[in-house]
Amino acid sequence: MAVAQAAPSLAAARLPAAPAASRWILSRWRDLALFVATPALLLPLFALAQTRWTAQDIYLFVAAFGAMGHHLPGMIRAYGDPSLFERFRTRFIFAPIAIVGICALCSVWGVKAMEVVAFVWGIWHGMMQTYGFARIYDSKASGALAARRARADFLFCLTWFAAGVVLSPMRMRTFLDLFYESGGPAFSANTLEAVRIAMLAAVGLVTLVFAWQHVTDWRRGRGLSGIKLLLLATSLAFWWYCNNGVANILVGIALFEVFHDVQYLSIVWLYNQNRVERDPGIGGFLRFVFRRSGSLVGLYVGLVFAYGAIALLAGGVPSPLLKQVLLGVVTASAILHFYYDGFIWKVRESSTRQSLGIDPGAGGPANARPRFQPWLIHGSRWALLVVPFATLCFIQLTGRAMPLDARRAVVAQTLPSDAQAQLNYGMVLHEQGRVDEAVPYYEAAKALNPNLSDLEYYLGLAASDRGEIPDAAAHYRRAIELDPKSPSARANLGAILVEQRKPREAREQFERSIAANPQQAFARAKLADLLIDEGEYAEAVRQYSAALNVRPQFPEARDGLARAQAFLRK
Repeated sequence: MAVAQAAPSLAAARLPAAPAASRWILSRWRDLALFVATPALLLPLFALAQTRWTAQDIYLFVAAFGAMGHHLPGMIRAYGDPSLFERFRTRFIFAPIAIVGICALCSVWGVKAMEVVAFVWGIWHGMMQTYGFARIYDSKASGALAARRARADFLFCLTWFAAGVVLSPMRMRTFLDLFYESGGPAFSANTLEAVRIAMLAAVGLVTLVFAWQHVTDWRRGRGLSGIKLLLLATSLAFWWYCNNGVANILVGIALFEVFHDVQYLSIVWLYNQNRVERDPGIGGFLRFVFRRSGSLVGLYVGLVFAYGAIALLAGGVPSPLLKQVLLGVVTASAILHFYYDGFIWKVRESSTRQSLGIDPGAGGPANARPRFQPWLIHGSRWALLVVPFATLCFIQLTGRAMPLDARRAVVAQTLPSDAQAQLNYGMVLHEQGRVDEAVPYYEAAKALNPNLSDLEYYLGLAASDRGEIPDAAAHYRRAIELDPKSPSARANLGAILVEQRKPREAREQFERSIAANPQQAFARAKLADLLIDEGEYAEAVRQYSAALNVRPQFPEARDGLARAQAFLRK
């Protein structure tokens, strides 16, 4: 993949000049809060947020206003800095045309290859941000000597980030399912295990070399940055926690995304302020937004949120075609962000090093003559992306990608220790009417993780299909215990309570199901049945009508509506 093209930005962000003697980018406490120890602030905030919102709600909010919103500052720099735009005019004009067009077509046609690219490139992007901050702090502490440690820092970040994903059953399940859907070849459990062992060996070897080099430099009196080491420790530990230590991967993704966004938005804000103050050629919108004014911070954040709102609006567009086009634009925004950040911030340039308070020679020769022509290097990196991308597109478009049932089966076999993978395959079997085959996968999932609300719901469905009504009710109650908002479990439990002649309890379950999800047509129709029995005909008509608005082809609701209207006319 063209991940080498994406060496994002933060290694290169230009900030206001700091005193040469300072090892901090801003100041001790601001650096700790915004760059180094941010996870210590985020964890309690997210714990508090989870008491009020679901993991899905938190993820959707962060994915819109954080993940997409933080693309805007880089776009402002790309198109608001005249000298930068003139330097990379061809890229800034033709890249968005090509990428937006391809992403929109992929979204409309249901081609998943671009999502695979975004998944891998996004991980690389996050890794390079951590590496970039490490390089900045090391260069500020040790000047030109820091260039000797650049390769070790890079490999250290790369192996730990990659291992955090490869060793995460949750992350690998998401990736494999997407990869197989896009047409990728299947991996066996043995192959994945071999990759994981190799990954652990690489982490161990690189960590030993990293430690040896830093200990040796410390003993020889070569400047080391304790801030860099602390940054690497907090960032990599947080990355591992977000991928392997959370109960719900959506929370983990949201957590690290906020960490990434806080770092990025802070450093880009400071860079742009410095750029506006030092370069009289910067004018217009860029100069207006990034003047040194506390009130403009609110405008900056507001613009970021407004740009991120596009992702939320895309999901609510009524036209299916327009919705898919907008979702493609959201993906294109991410790809452009990764791409632009690979070249608009470069620590090798003397102006950047001076703004960071780094010795001009600390980054190596800024104007060293490249071995190959820049256009050839740039083109070869894109080829690394385009060839596998085109191959996956061809496989999926020609109908050779794995169907859903085969895909879920392979993922379940490849990740036998992942509860969600077992549950997903059980659900596919269940939907095919193969209930007896689905139950063992449900039970395997429960043995791995007994706290999945969806698992208890599907165990309840299976028990109901087998005629084991008391067991079904017990599973639905357990699903509600794990997720009090579970609308489907409440609706199905309510139906069982009706059969058990417990109308009051059933009505409560239906009402709470509808409150959690107003689109619950089944719960509305069942509640309307109870309302007829209780003589509340007008309310029954309202509930039947609402159910039919959600599911126009709902015979029970249509018949019930006619019955309720007949009672009203009497």
